[in-house]
Amino acid sequence: MKAIGDNLVIQPLEQGVEETKGGLLLAHSQREDIRFNKAEVITVGKDVKGIKAKDLIYFDMRAANKIEINKNIYHVIKLRDVVVVL
Repeated sequence: MKAIGDNLVIQPLEQGVEETKGGLLLAHSQREDIRFNKAEVITVGKDVKGIKAKDLIYFDMRAANKIEINKNIYHVIKLRDVVVVL
């Protein structure tokens, strides 16, 4: 599998469950106050500079599109949707 252009194929990392002050359990994906999610880069397109496979990043989860390959779910994002490289 190889991303094309300025696309990245990523796999979001599992986020834990958090308890609110009122005692409700919320998955990280259900929190509306957090827009960015942590992921591992699987592959990058040839136009992507400064990021490589296996890097950890934070990305705009509202911009991600899901794709299923060999029964695995990946996300495809543009380089502009990456906000932090760890």
